[in-house]
Amino acid sequence: MERSSTGTGGGRRQATRQKLYEAAVTLIAEQGFSATTVDEIAERAGVAKGTVYYNFASKNELFEELLRHGVGLLTVSLRDAAEETERRGGTRVEALDAMIRAGLVFIDRYPAFTQLYVAELWRTNRAWQSTLMVVRREAVAVVETVLREGVERGELSAEIDVPLTAAAMVGMVLVAALDWQSFQSERSLDDVHSALSLLLRGRVSGNR
Repeated sequence: MERSSTGTGGGRRQATRQKLYEAAVTLIAEQGFSATTVDEIAERAGVAKGTVYYNFASKNELFEELLRHGVGLLTVSLRDAAEETERRGGTRVEALDAMIRAGLVFIDRYPAFTQLYVAELWRTNRAWQSTLMVVRREAVAVVETVLREGVERGELSAEIDVPLTAAAMVGMVLVAALDWQSFQSERSLDDVHSALSLLLRGRVSGNR
């Protein structure tokens, strides 16, 4: 899960944090948060245990920052897809379609993180719950913006519930992608995107 950094020192530290993110997300996906120790994270990342604590005060903080980092990358992917469609002169419906594909690409690239993120959304006793709600809100807000623009431009019905529709779209992509990877892995990304695109364009009933 990459993020660019400027400066040699900043680049080295981000590279280290990147290793820790990758180690943590893999281990927690394999054996759960409680069963995963800082020693295991350090060993999997190929760093000393002290390096973990130099970058993060605790395992809880590491996981909280991992969630913030991962959902932040997803949010940027969605926003970039919408903005690229706008630059090409595309419609807001086309922007939503591009965002669906961007979400699938992200999930295909980071399946372990996505599984953790979806699982954590339904937990209520975690120290990082408030952070998770904030970053989730940021991702959904990107979709809300495009939906509102679509309504304003007359491309979408003014009757749609924008907040609920945005949340439903994000949830649709997350759940469909996880189902694809777990139970329909023989299907291509293009195939899954095409199916979700039909849902977006309201063609499931056969109307065109």
